[in-house]
Amino acid sequence: MWVLIGVPIVVIGFALRFNALLVVTVAGLATGLAAGLDPVDIVSAFGKAVADNRYMGLIWLTLPVIALLERNGLKEQARHLVARVHAATAGRVLMLYFVARQMTAALGLTSLGGHAQMVRPLIAPMAEAAANRKGQLAEAIQQQLRAHAAAVDNIAVFFGEDIFIAIQSILLIKGFLEQNGITVAPLQVSVWAIPTAVAALLIHGTRLALLDRRLRRGLADCASGAAR
Repeated sequence: MWVLIGVPIVVIGFALRFNALLVVTVAGLATGLAAGLDPVDIVSAFGKAVADNRYMGLIWLTLPVIALLERNGLKEQARHLVARVHAATAGRVLMLYFVARQMTAALGLTSLGGHAQMVRPLIAPMAEAAANRKGQLAEAIQQQLRAHAAAVDNIAVFFGEDIFIAIQSILLIKGFLEQNGITVAPLQVSVWAIPTAVAALLIHGTRLALLDRRLRRGLADCASGAAR
């Protein structure tokens, strides 16, 4: 059981708000030593993990591009676009993104969306503009809309990607079931992910409809209070 020492180290380190890179490194060293590995093998494992996942660093290339687009008015243009569509509401904007994100994830295109690439510069400002066309939103409502925009991205891709047969999660599920004596084909797991994705779509669509209702009530209350 000592090989699990890395888990409490990570939990405690994050809870105390220590440097994340330092916490993960210490957890890896402790786990390796507990497993009986010598320091050279542990460092080699770290190096192999970095080399195998070096493509993950490409995400940092998108951040300067997004920053330049925001500096040149990307958010403002997104708000103006939604303001021209009179039927648009915050819930409808988020639901449209949910459907698009889930469908693209089902085709294996999980990199087309994301918090840095889509939610912050486009989806959240569009939802805020659709929620209130007459002025500035209250800080609490603004933060609530941003949280819903982030949740839409997470939920859509989480339940949509399992439909794609060549995604890592399908292979993980298949491997786990085989370890417990259950043999399934990846296609079976993919097919049975479809009802779950549809259920997630319906449930979250209901949540977004209720969000629109709450926003209408909240903005109406604010307007009546201002009139008094």
